Amino acid sequence: MARKLKQLAEKSMTDPKLLQAVRESAQEIWQAGLGAFAKAQQEGTKLFEALVKEGEGLSKKTRSVAEGKINEVTGNVSKAATEISSKAQAQATEAWDKLEQVFEDRVARALNRLGVPTQRDVQTLAKRVEELTASVHALSGAKTAPARKAARPAAAKRPAARKPAAKRARAA
Repeated sequence: MARKLKQLAEKSMTDPKLLQAVRESAQEIWQAGLGAFAKAQQEGTKLFEALVKEGEGLSKKTRSVAEGKINEVTGNVSKAATEISSKAQAQATEAWDKLEQVFEDRVARALNRLGVPTQRDVQTLAKRVEELTASVHALSGAKTAPARKAARPAAAKRPAARKPAAKRARAA
């Protein structure tokens, strides 16, 4: 088969019309290739620019969605932190109040053991003294000025005003 092809090639080399047709065909193929290359280069640039624009649009959309999600997550975390903080503050205030009540109860018991009368005891005694004074006056028949109300005992110093819960929690 190789021999036959060789013989055909040798025959065709001698035929000038065939040789001219092959040359023209090769020239057209070459020109078509150059034209296709130029067209691809021209269209390729346009296609590249269109892809860049589309990529920019997608980038903006993606960035927008990501920022939205970040803001949403930030809001949720902030809300959770606020809730936890307020719960912790409430628990600290509750613990402080319980401690304060325990302290007040112990002081009251200690004063009671020492025999220090409470404000209620003093008021009861003052009322009783007034009643007895009125009875004595009624029995003696003396007309004297009505008994003055007993002077109230000096109020025990009250503890300083409570600090706001936030300050107490920090102090603890």
